Amino acid sequence: MTTMKAEGDAALADSAYAWLRLWLAVAISTIGAIGMWCVVVALPAIQADFGVARADASLPYTLTMVGFGFGGIAMGRLADRHGVFLPLVLGTVLLSIGFALASLAPTLPVFAVVQGLLIGAGSSASFSPLIAHVSLWFARRRGIAVAIVASGNYLAGAIWPPVVQHFVAAHGWRSTYLWIAGFCLVTMLPLAWSLRTRHAPPAAVPPAASDRARTGSVDLPQRTVMAMLLVAGFACCVAMAMPQVHIVAYCADLGYGPARGAQMLSLMLACGVVSRIGFGWISDRIGGLRTLMLGSGLQGLALLLFLPFDGLVSLYLVSALFGLFQGGIVPSYAIIIREVFPASEAGARVGAVIMVTLFGMALGGWMSGVIFDFTGSYHAAFIHGIAWNAVNLAIAYRLLRGRRTPAAATA
Repeated sequence: MTTMKAEGDAALADSAYAWLRLWLAVAISTIGAIGMWCVVVALPAIQADFGVARADASLPYTLTMVGFGFGGIAMGRLADRHGVFLPLVLGTVLLSIGFALASLAPTLPVFAVVQGLLIGAGSSASFSPLIAHVSLWFARRRGIAVAIVASGNYLAGAIWPPVVQHFVAAHGWRSTYLWIAGFCLVTMLPLAWSLRTRHAPPAAVPPAASDRARTGSVDLPQRTVMAMLLVAGFACCVAMAMPQVHIVAYCADLGYGPARGAQMLSLMLACGVVSRIGFGWISDRIGGLRTLMLGSGLQGLALLLFLPFDGLVSLYLVSALFGLFQGGIVPSYAIIIREVFPASEAGARVGAVIMVTLFGMALGGWMSGVIFDFTGSYHAAFIHGIAWNAVNLAIAYRLLRGRRTPAAATA
């Protein structure tokens, strides 16, 4: 009887039921990721409200990323042990309470702590646990499936900035935060309930022989591979943070206004959705390591383009290119983990890599503000991001050099 049930669960891999769960996960991710993007859009209003410098105003975003990172590991472990439903409910509650309390914050330190402990941790349930969960339901189409669910984060970035900017301009950031608290509660809980199931994820389904030959493994100890992935994830997202965190403020400083910056951020992240799906399709054909190196090289190129071009039209174009080039980097780490490590460790390991990417975003966002305050412009901040991107590219190259296929390993 147990064997029949296991065979039935395994048959669900890549099935219509698996795809239904994927699209439900995308919806949850798109809503829950508002916790990451609203503070970016509201940054100028928050800075003016509390009367602080740009670096100080960037601190809430930094703590949000820290909370998101640590929360991702905790939520991932919870998902490994009890399934994805429990962390989704907990994350929704934390997110809603956090937005409500943040709207009442009397000082910037209180606001920053609430952003990190509640909003950041709550939002984390809508990312790494869902990526790990979806990866367990797919075998042959794992790359595109992981890319699609990871796109929920960027889809949120495409949808929410103009919406949040409109409400902030019309009603203030505090009222906007209160509205978001209620919206998350009434939409995310029913979606989380829909992901409850009596079926076990078909995680044990092995890839086809051709897929094993394509992905192979890395001729390094697993601890070394994990450490290198952690450093690579941190470095790529320090670089990634400069445009994503400061594009709204950058446009305001150039005289184009925060609304233009919000539009550029939305465009950047909309293109990131296309990028993530495109790179997911690519990773199903060339593997996670080659996908990481390709995305890293293209992100470095896009960052270089921000240096000579600061006109309004050119910034729109470069923002779009940046989104198209860098969107596939973070999902590639999840693909590499599923290629190299056991499926039973997916939630915790994906959560760990996502944590350091968010720490990279946190440090990159804060350091860009510090560099701006010190130099009076964002030129040096872009150069700082390019240097970190070079670190990521070097690690991707080293891992790719150590890649081996089963045939090579036995030769």
